[in-house]
Amino acid sequence: MDDIQFEETARVGQVISIKAKVTRAFSTSMEISVKVIVQDTFAGTEKLVSVAFSTFIAKPVGNERIHLKPVSLLTEQDRVEHSLASERRKIRLQHEETFKNLMKERSKSDDAIGDGEEGTVSTKSTSVQSIELVLPPHANHHGNTFGGQIMAWMETVANISASRLCQAHPFLKSVDMFKFRGPSTVGDRLVFSAIVNNTFETCVEVGVRVEAFDCQEWAKDQGRHINSAFLIYGAVDDKQELVTFPRIKPVSKDDFRRYYGALARKRIRLGRKYIISHKKEVPLRVHWNINNQVSLSDGNVEALQKLAAKSGWEITSASEKIKIYTLEEPDILSVWVEKHVARPAHLAYHLLSDFTLRPLWDPHYVSCQIIDWVSEDDQIYYITCPVVNNDKPKDLVVLVSRRSSCKDGSTFTVAMKSVLLASVPSSPQYIRSEITCAGFVIHAVSSNSCIVSYFNQISDSILPYFAGNLGGWSKSIEDAAASCIQFIENTMDDGLTRTS
Repeated sequence: MDDIQFEETARVGQVISIKAKVTRAFSTSMEISVKVIVQDTFAGTEKLVSVAFSTFIAKPVGNERIHLKPVSLLTEQDRVEHSLASERRKIRLQHEETFKNLMKERSKSDDAIGDGEEGTVSTKSTSVQSIELVLPPHANHHGNTFGGQIMAWMETVANISASRLCQAHPFLKSVDMFKFRGPSTVGDRLVFSAIVNNTFETCVEVGVRVEAFDCQEWAKDQGRHINSAFLIYGAVDDKQELVTFPRIKPVSKDDFRRYYGALARKRIRLGRKYIISHKKEVPLRVHWNINNQVSLSDGNVEALQKLAAKSGWEITSASEKIKIYTLEEPDILSVWVEKHVARPAHLAYHLLSDFTLRPLWDPHYVSCQIIDWVSEDDQIYYITCPVVNNDKPKDLVVLVSRRSSCKDGSTFTVAMKSVLLASVPSSPQYIRSEITCAGFVIHAVSSNSCIVSYFNQISDSILPYFAGNLGGWSKSIEDAAASCIQFIENTMDDGLTRTS
């Protein structure tokens, strides 16, 4: 099962519709899309509960594997899902390797866990265990326990574990991707062990391990590990406001392993979430009008400054010169890349505000040309980007607005957002993409050094360039940031590039 994100809650008396279809058949496995919709017959409303993806393999007859026929693509949506299925499959195949790499990175860091912090709680108090006997109604015609039944039992024990951290009833937000390691059958005793791994402000991760025992295994206390899953919960109080969970204080070696594992999974979950959900983007439709030049330009800069000033940014990776932060808001994901540059702020501003230079250091830009020099501080550019996910290349039409601080000249802003220009219509060779809010904020540290912060409120169309890095299975953002630093530091004050 891939990650399951719950968008809505289904309640007693409502009607649930479940639609499933094969999105893509690979050689011997197939991806199934499952869409769950809840209908309130009294209110006449219909809401999406969840879209989830599972992978099935046909049970072979004998020793030979069953090879599957390709799926016929009848609609444009079929083709989109077919293409995305390949990306989701890559994520599944590299999940374990990605997790191991992130755990290695985490072991090198010196994150403080707040030994003396007030309000921290031990994970020992959240440990819960439950035992279930598999009966005939719990199993399919092969005698194997239904996966859904196991998941339901897991949710019950995980819910109890999460509830021990708050004076409220937790609700399930999502379930991480997991595999069924082996079957259990009628007559088995299933032991469910749950414990809180970590908390993240208004949500908590609970890990559940499932072991199966037949009669002989029960007598010897030698169970079979058939499943492990990680469930994410939130909680609301009597006023329907989100509850803030206390921080966890790990004690034992296993506590620390689970604590850091939860941090790694959170990063992977962030990258996977937006690929799996793939919500259709609503076009911005911001028309460029010379009569509204001032308001559009000022709005461009103000939007970037507001994004930079928001609270709640969480660090996802850090090195000596580069730090990456993310900010999750309802249906919005933003990224902030902080770079320490050993060159003057005014030089960085001069180089980064000229987008014709950007293809020299940014691998995400193939070409960038000015199509309208509006003023000294505002230009409209046409940008082309490379192919990603075997799709057509993307292109952009953006307004770039730049400002320098009037007070002390120590802060510079370069903002960009997409605009519609009648003279540059969409081309069938490209996928016209949109940037909601992005740009650079440059702060002088000394006369010969500065901090360059790049912000981007990620739209659906440019997500493929970011998702892999956010999820931990790519270093594309770090590579682009390192290239940017090198480009600025190798440029002399007169704008000429140094040669080594």
